[in-house]
Amino acid sequence: MPKIRTVSDLRNHFADISKTVHESGEPVFSTKNGYGDMVVMSIEAYQSYQFDSEVYFKLKGAELEAKMTDKRFTHDEVFSDLRRKLREKAADSV
Repeated sequence: MPKIRTVSDLRNHFADISKTVHESGEPVFSTKNGYGDMVVMSIEAYQSYQFDSEVYFKLKGAELEAKMTDKRFTHDEVFSDLRRKLREKAADSV
C-alpha cells in the first residue's frame, strides 16, 4: 500500500518521513491541495530504481533487436565475448 502524506507533513514531520523511506525502502508520495505533487525516496531506493530501469530498457532493446533479425548466438559465443570484453576492460584499468 503506497504511503501518502501531504506537503505540509513533509515540512512538519521530515524526520519521520525520512526514517520511513530509509527503513521501508519504499517511496512516500506527497500531495498538495489533494493532488499528487512529488515522491520522496531514499538515495538507495532511487539508485535501485535507476538500475532496474536501465536493465529493463536494455532488455527491451535486445528483445526488439531479436525481432528484427534471425541471427542468434550460442552460449559459448556470448560468454567468450563477455570474457574478452572483461579482459580488455581490466587491461585498460591497469
